[in-house]
Amino acid sequence: MNRFTTSRGEYELTRFPEDPRDTLRAWDSADEYLLEHLAEAGTDLSGTVVVVGDRWGALVTALAGHRPIQISDSHLGQEATRANLARSGVPAGDIRLLSTRDTPPDRIDVLLVRVPKSLALLEDQLHRLAPALHENTVVIGAGRVTEIHTSTLRLFETILGPTRTSLAVKKSRLIFCTPDPGTVRPANPWPHRYALPDDIGPVSGATVTNHAGIFCPDRLDIGTRFLLAHLPDRRGPERVVDLGCGNGVVGTAAALANPEAELLFTDESHQAVASAEATFRENAGPDAVATFRVGDGLEGVPAGSVDLVLNNPPFHSHQATTDTTARRMFAGARAALRPGGELWVIGNRHLGYHVRLRRLFGNCEVVASDPKFVILRAVKG
Repeated sequence: MNRFTTSRGEYELTRFPEDPRDTLRAWDSADEYLLEHLAEAGTDLSGTVVVVGDRWGALVTALAGHRPIQISDSHLGQEATRANLARSGVPAGDIRLLSTRDTPPDRIDVLLVRVPKSLALLEDQLHRLAPALHENTVVIGAGRVTEIHTSTLRLFETILGPTRTSLAVKKSRLIFCTPDPGTVRPANPWPHRYALPDDIGPVSGATVTNHAGIFCPDRLDIGTRFLLAHLPDRRGPERVVDLGCGNGVVGTAAALANPEAELLFTDESHQAVASAEATFRENAGPDAVATFRVGDGLEGVPAGSVDLVLNNPPFHSHQATTDTTARRMFAGARAALRPGGELWVIGNRHLGYHVRLRRLFGNCEVVASDPKFVILRAVKG
């Protein structure tokens, strides 16, 4: 836990799930810069304040007295926000926490945007929020200098109105945009749909739906392609989990290969789960059974209730490289699997997942490998 000191007060903030060993903070210099600017500029926060992409709730917690509305794609970010607000004594329900799939407010007087890693997600969110802005809306973006590019500024300019940037402070920068009601916006290109190639097994030629922010939005990524070529050949009624499902291609392939299977698609991204559901519904047969859940891995899934878990774990948390998510996914999979149940993992060879899996399951075998990727299989004893 770390203390976030601002002109508005001091706050004890953590990421979620809270891990005493985690050295990463729940805020960065972009959050500090934005809050400092709001204070120095005397920005009127008495109207409807919307905070987009607040990664761990630092901005919403510091601005809680103004009852801001948070819009986030991240379930973990929302849980961190709830915990940090509670730690600061803010009653549950005082702050509205919306997902990127929810309908945004009808009117926004102050829009604060933490620039996301995904330019596509920024584009989609600006399109969705633009109708709620008026000529007097204060729009400020914030990000690390490595996150703000010419293309970032162009999106603000094209979708909302005239845009400029601040000087860099502590390797962070602010974006100032003046909404122009007369701006003729292009159509929102999201979600994006594309057809899969014809040589990847059960999902060959299927149509994929990708909502903004999903990894590799316009084509099948090479890691998933490799996994699809080596999926386990299974038959009969069983429960299969696409863990960290992304656009749901892997789980949909498993469902098509085994029509008797019951699928669970789960991801911490609201955009991902919406994508997976759209992909599955379009391609699976009318009798296919699936559940779609935004959540923290396999939390809440009954122990010993799953036969097969398919997993391509992420190894980034925003700009940080970390195996924390993968470790928690593997542990959650072991708890959810029945005796004899299997976890199949694909990852970059250099990540060394076999060490963790062997320690956790007592076994791990290489199913397939190439110069970049390895597919691992661990069986619960």
